[in-house]
Amino acid sequence: MKNTVSIQSRKKTEENGRAPALLIVGHGTRDPRGVSEFHVLMDLLRERNPSLPVEGGFIELSRPPISECVDRLAEGGARRVAAVPLMLLAAGHAKDDIPATLVREGLAHPDMSFQYGRALGIRLELLELMEERISAVVAEEEKAETAVLVVGRGSSDPDANSDVAKLSRLFYEGRSYPMVESAYISMTPPTVADGLDRCRRLGAKRIVVFSYFLFTGVLEERIREQAGAFAVDNPEVEVRYAGYFGPHERVAELLIERYKEAVEGDIRMNCDVCVHRVALPGFEEKVGAPATPHYHPDEDGHDHHGHGHSGHSHGHGHHH
Repeated sequence: MKNTVSIQSRKKTEENGRAPALLIVGHGTRDPRGVSEFHVLMDLLRERNPSLPVEGGFIELSRPPISECVDRLAEGGARRVAAVPLMLLAAGHAKDDIPATLVREGLAHPDMSFQYGRALGIRLELLELMEERISAVVAEEEKAETAVLVVGRGSSDPDANSDVAKLSRLFYEGRSYPMVESAYISMTPPTVADGLDRCRRLGAKRIVVFSYFLFTGVLEERIREQAGAFAVDNPEVEVRYAGYFGPHERVAELLIERYKEAVEGDIRMNCDVCVHRVALPGFEEKVGAPATPHYHPDEDGHDHHGHGHSGHSHGHGHHH
């Protein structure tokens, strides 16, 4: 059954007979294939929710920038907007950059109001989709002798990094794989090579690598390449690559669920170990630090040198 906005949700939030528009906020990538996959997902959302105004854009690297999306929604008559971060896990972009960007858009559009949803998070639907991707390259009778390496993006946020370890363990539970390990492609250890070598040292003769990414991009391609290089250097171990999620109807359904949460005010963010609230070792300076908008190169206020109005650099030292 199509996952559409419920009549009850609309009645609770209608203003002048209209439900809030949906704004999907992606990160962006230099890889045009990843941008294309993003827009395929946007098309899925529109097809499954024909009465809902949907716009999708990026905070950096790709067009359109969020300001253009908000302008289009305003021109279409939207006065309330529910924004959902298209992020698998909540890290700096979802916690800082996007909320600050929405504040900026609210100042630029004083007749509009913005509600904010949460990242997709650790969900059974995503674990099942990961199982489908892995099963496409590993036969059922091979699974009991196949290790799995789940590779996350990596973040300066320890909460997001720990989520990769948690979802890897959840994927292990109840499945026949003898081991499920985690690694990261940037920002934090262990590296892809480290993760693969750990599986080898634990006795794995076959390892399947899954990139915990929504779309392809520079980092996803790098995971594929590094897994291939490890296989060449360690011919005694068979390494298979299972890809990433890609634009899928289950992802579209989760986004609509996050939209409904934002509209109805049912947001359950994890604040217990958030670096902005709790002084975690090595991250004490982030407690209470202000969030600043993440200026897209195509947006007003960007000086095209990685700075916004404040003059502070937003360069993160990573690529997508």
